[in-house]
Amino acid sequence: MKRKLLEILACPIDKFHPLELFENKSDDEKITEGALYCQQCSRFFPIIDEIPIMLPDELRDKKQDIEFLKRNIKELPEKIVTQALPWHL
Repeated sequence: MKRKLLEILACPIDKFHPLELFENKSDDEKITEGALYCQQCSRFFPIIDEIPIMLPDELRDKKQDIEFLKRNIKELPEKIVTQALPWHL
């Protein structure tokens, strides 16, 4: 995901902007892996292979999201790992 995209991304649930970014793998221009977090509705959206996965809850892949959380448990803040919606560890 290119960093400039952060300027226009909003939560697909409540349209809140700006989203909080947590980077796991990145460089100056792009984020390869990380998470976006909506402070208003407490939802997280994973960034996997440079793609922010920003789907409504009913279209999200729970298995993929849980695997993402387990894989990044040490890099992500507690509010995402143990409290975020639509699911957490």
